[in-house]
Amino acid sequence: MFILIRWCGAAYLFYLAWQIWHASVELNGAEQTASRSKRANFFLSFGEGMLISGTNPKVMLFYIAFLPTFVDLTVLTNQGIVLVVGLNFMGLMLGLMLVSFSASRARRMFSQYKSVRRLNRITAGLMASAGALVLTR
Repeated sequence: MFILIRWCGAAYLFYLAWQIWHASVELNGAEQTASRSKRANFFLSFGEGMLISGTNPKVMLFYIAFLPTFVDLTVLTNQGIVLVVGLNFMGLMLGLMLVSFSASRARRMFSQYKSVRRLNRITAGLMASAGALVLTR
């Protein structure tokens, strides 16, 4: 029964690979236009990014459990608090800016027919490789 399930899984992966390889390329990103002004869009994006970062459970665990092992909170002065907050703010901003820059470059890159087709081919190759791996194991 397990061998049959494995063969069916591999066949499904090969089917998905074939579908992705022969899928038509649709470029939707260029047609979208922003209805809000750039200034309002910037502040909204900034607020969303800070909200997401601030409510992220991993970030909360870092501040609760990991950060106090490096900074002794009992001897922290006002200047030290400002320094720690400033360094954390800079770290979050640099991280968010990196994500934003990467997303912008990816949007620009994947608005081109050639790039999307290449991505489809790579994805199909990975699916077919996974199917072959399932069959040979």
